Amino acid sequence: MDDTKGPSYLASTRHPWACFLFLLPLFAVYEFGILWVGGPNPDSIRNGADLWLRWFLENYGFGQLWVAPLLVLGLFFIRSVVRRKDRPRQSASVAFGMLIESILFAFVLWGISRNFRLILETTGLPLNQIQFKTVAAAQFITFVGAGIYEEVLFRLGLFSLCVFLLRAVLFPGVVAVPVAAVGAAVLFAAAHHVYGQPISTPVFLFRAMAGLFFTILYVFRGFGIAVGAHAGYDILVGVAVNPA
Repeated sequence: MDDTKGPSYLASTRHPWACFLFLLPLFAVYEFGILWVGGPNPDSIRNGADLWLRWFLENYGFGQLWVAPLLVLGLFFIRSVVRRKDRPRQSASVAFGMLIESILFAFVLWGISRNFRLILETTGLPLNQIQFKTVAAAQFITFVGAGIYEEVLFRLGLFSLCVFLLRAVLFPGVVAVPVAAVGAAVLFAAAHHVYGQPISTPVFLFRAMAGLFFTILYVFRGFGIAVGAHAGYDILVGVAVNPA
């Protein structure tokens, strides 16, 4: 490969520099949106994973508003510095491609969700509990936050940690990765019921499947696209009209 051309687009989307540039405007929309729309009570529209991360940081004395986004962006920036020699040359075009991919994958998952009812009905489990709501400014901002912080918690954090631990006890990668993916997906689905939402088997199964979908994106297309697809899907669900 000619070093002057840099890595291919498929490789570039997984580079920490591309992820950093892609995440930067999403963090800006979410964090400034929280302060603008949330008014005197910004935590009321924060995503649950964001609140959990901030609660953890506050327990160690880091309660400032900027710590959580700085922690995530700082991680990718430091990794970018370490890997600066193979940094993508056409950063703007790579970021634009990541945006297009995120939109496409969001539509793929949205299409799956619209047909999940038929899949479950063949097994005797009618899906009748996923509701689609009209999006408002606060909901839109929350959806962006879900894409960021749920991926930070469940893919960047939990999935990666599980793979590391399984490999540490000598599980081969071919076993460690799928086991970690399933475990993180199940916990991702369960986390949506922490705040009192009744557990519904069909909805739980769909969310676990969505967690696996985002993990596949994270592994093969990179963290930035997983975040973009997650946020895009939530927005699609938020603005869709439930025909049921």
